[in-house]
Amino acid sequence: MPTPRRHSIWFHLFDVILNIAIIVGIVVGIRTFLISPFQVQGSSMLETLEHRQYIIINKLAYYVGKPQRGDVVVFRPPTGQKKHYVKRVIGIPGDEVHLRKGTVYLKTPDAVNEVELDEDYLTLNNAGHTYNHPPSSGNTDERHYVVPEGRYFLLGDNRQASLDSRSFAEGSEDNEDTFVPEDYITGRVWFVLLPISKIHALEPPNYGLE
Repeated sequence: MPTPRRHSIWFHLFDVILNIAIIVGIVVGIRTFLISPFQVQGSSMLETLEHRQYIIINKLAYYVGKPQRGDVVVFRPPTGQKKHYVKRVIGIPGDEVHLRKGTVYLKTPDAVNEVELDEDYLTLNNAGHTYNHPPSSGNTDERHYVVPEGRYFLLGDNRQASLDSRSFAEGSEDNEDTFVPEDYITGRVWFVLLPISKIHALEPPNYGLE
């Protein structure tokens, strides 16, 4: 009967390092291309998302597709900050977004007329209170935004306490800073992970615009 071959300690050490490298590679690949955790900071998405909640971001969605109206997304703002925000996509390339008397109206590229956006995810405190910058100003003067190619118009669900596309361009010489470039969007919020009592999937609304 042949004697079992004994491996040196270096062989076992290499085997451990190789397995660790494979595991790390898999984790990095998953976080880079598939899904990633994220902690919500602040109250700008109340009551859809709450401060300090942990959410899971679906990154693959935007490798195989594009952000859609109503998606809640994690992104870097066009102001140059490294901190990531979480907001809702309201306008996609080609859309015309109108803020009038505290209400959001949208005209899609193929539409003849604008329509009032049905935002049933807004609380009573925020419905009809989408003010111009600053968000708590009460300024209901009309603002008109045309979303350029490759960019998106985003708003927080807590309309009176959200820094979003209404305010990104303030103090900037480039009006396009209002809009978030597509490659700044990390992924779509898939579901709430923690706290356990709040676990649920996040489904985009059906605006009935198509």
